[in-house]
Order: sequence, then C-alpha cells, then structure tokens
Amino acid sequence: MDKPKVVLGVSGGIAAYKACELLRRLTESGHDVRVVPTASALHFVGAATWSALSGHPVSTEVWDDVHEVPHVRIGQSADLVVVAPATADMLAKAAHGLADDLLTNTLLTARCPVVFAPAMHTEMWEHPATQENVATLRRRGAVVIEPAVGRLTGVDTGKGRLPDPTEIFEVCRRVLARGVTEPDLKGRHVVVSAGGTREPLDPVRFLGNRSSGKQGYALARTAAARGARVTLLAANTGLPDPAGVDVVQVGTAVQLREAVLKAAADADAVVMAAAVADFRPAEYATGKIKKKDDKDPEPVVLVRNPDILAEISADRARPGQVVVGFAAETDDVLANGRTKLVRKGCDLLVVNEVGERKTFGSEENEAVVLGADGSETAVPYGPKEALAETVWDLVAHRLS
Repeated sequence: MDKPKVVLGVSGGIAAYKACELLRRLTESGHDVRVVPTASALHFVGAATWSALSGHPVSTEVWDDVHEVPHVRIGQSADLVVVAPATADMLAKAAHGLADDLLTNTLLTARCPVVFAPAMHTEMWEHPATQENVATLRRRGAVVIEPAVGRLTGVDTGKGRLPDPTEIFEVCRRVLARGVTEPDLKGRHVVVSAGGTREPLDPVRFLGNRSSGKQGYALARTAAARGARVTLLAANTGLPDPAGVDVVQVGTAVQLREAVLKAAADADAVVMAAAVADFRPAEYATGKIKKKDDKDPEPVVLVRNPDILAEISADRARPGQVVVGFAAETDDVLANGRTKLVRKGCDLLVVNEVGERKTFGSEENEAVVLGADGSETAVPYGPKEALAETVWDLVAHRLS
C-alpha cells in the first residue's frame, strides 16, 4: 500500500531544529514526508539535512522544477500538512491567504487536514493580531495546537514554546487516523481530569489509588487532535504534557474541585476521568507519624471528600454543557454503573472493571459507555485512545 503522504512545513524560528525529531518519527512510522521549509527556516537548519532525513529534494521556491508545478502538486497529493514550528508570520500569511513561497502556496492548495504547531515569544502569541489569525484558521478547520509553557530564547520563559515533537507526532497520527478535514470539536472548550488524587496523612504519607492518568491523557490528546481547546487537570501523573493542551497540576480532591469549577465555567464539555478519593483524613499530622514500640497505631479517622461529578452535573456552568463521568468497578460492573449514572446525574458514564492488573497503568482499556438517555455503547478491549475517540464521538453528537 502507498505510504500516507505528509508535508512538513518548517518556518523560520529557533525551534526549527526540533522539527528534525518530528520528521524522524513520521518517517520511521511509515509516512512519506516531504519537507517544505521557508527561506528563513534554512538559516536554522540547512536544506541538506532536510533532504537527507526525508529522502526528497528540498526547495523553498515555486520556480524550481517548474515542469512538475510543485506549488500545486505538493498540496494536492498530501494526506496531511503539518507546520512546525509555525511562526507568527506564517500564521498571519496562512490566515490571509498569502502565497509568496512554496510553503504558503502548498497551504492554499491542500485539501487535506492541516495542523499548525506555533512557536514564538509570549508577547507575539498573546498579541491580538496573532490571536485573531489563530481563530480564523481554526474556524476554517485547521488544527492549531496551543504552544507549551517553558523556556524560550535567552532568559525568557512563558507560553510560546514548541510542544515536544513526540506529542506533535501524536496529534498528527490521530488527525491522519480520523481522515477528516473538518475537526468536529473546533471552537469547543473541553475540560478533562486525569490521574489520581492523593490525600495527605503527614508530610511523607498519603491515601491514594493506582490511577496512572493515561486514559485522561488519551482523552486530552484526542480532543486536541479534533480541534478542541483543552484544559487538562492532572492529578499526580508524572506524564509529559500533551501537545496543544493547557495543563493544570492538582494534588488533592479539594484542589481538583477548585480547578474543575474554574475551568468548567466556559467549557462545552467536562470529562471527569480522574480517580478522585472518596475520603480524606480528618486530621493532618504536621510531623511524620512515628511508630511506637509495642503499640498499635491510632485509627485514621476519615471524612468525605466533595462529590465533584455530582456537583457539576447538578449545577451546569452553562446551558448545553455535556458532563461525562468514569466509574471504576470491581464487581457487578454494569449494575453498579447504572446506579451511579442516576446518582451522579451526568450525561455519560464510562464504566470499566478495574483491579491490580486491570486497566490501571496499562495502555489498553475496555468499557461500556452508559447514556442518561438509556443508550449503551460497548468499547472492546484495545488502546485507550480508541475509548477516547468513542467518548468524544458521543460528546460531539450531544453538542451538535
């Protein structure tokens, strides 16, 4: 079978060198990649490097190989165009339909999904002109990944850093797998919680659970690839930030509740995939609890944590907001799930069986998604991103 054809556009930013890693991941995973840099990009990484890594000639001009009409043919034959890094200048040209080099011509002729991975200084990203250009591109169906927060050039730090190439690759892979040019979650803000909360007993001990956060991260990555603006509330995961996702770190159930209520204020959908502790210690020991010779420890008194899912389901932050919960069960899975769906009041409840060697920490999952409308959608055992796609399919249907 023919390899999927990917055009990797590289514009002139200091992060251009990171695109070499993205190119490597794309080629090694079986994609036929044509690199189309701008003239400015070649100041950072030379044409010989792009040509050697991709196996294709590299040009910035529409006048090279004119008999092959490259400014038309490259875009017409592509299955995906990804621009990484996408500078403020490139975003402006793409939004306004300018075509003064091979890359901008390619963008105009492409009829496949297009992904932009911006990278620039914080002030440039936050400028109203850039934000309007991003909004325009998203409205037209392009996936514009939110930049990461971190070290920029010099001593500057802030939002504008190119996301990790591995995470950009994951977005590209998901966009290609869907094979649609119109992201169904474009213009939507979704909130996803992931991981497991920890309730401290003393400075070194806590009550926790086995949740790794991988299912929540799969939900966040998938939503970003489908065009959504994603806020990920991460509880003790230790996982790398997904590309294009705003990550808020939390620790306890109380902290997660505060973060959920804040993020959900303007959200179209909230997916509570985190494993939230039902109880927390009534008292916190400021010093490490010591073991005393020949004496049993004092009982740990527990109090209830807030029921975040029930709270946001009962008091929706905005009309039409879709709320999704997760129910991890060890027995009578569906019966307990149906009871919990009614008690929580959410629109969808993802029910799965868990245990020491089931689901937690693995790359696979299987579940049944119960709907408040009486629907049941079974998701067979497979990658967690497959379950994530099903959840967003059901959410998108309800949002539409």
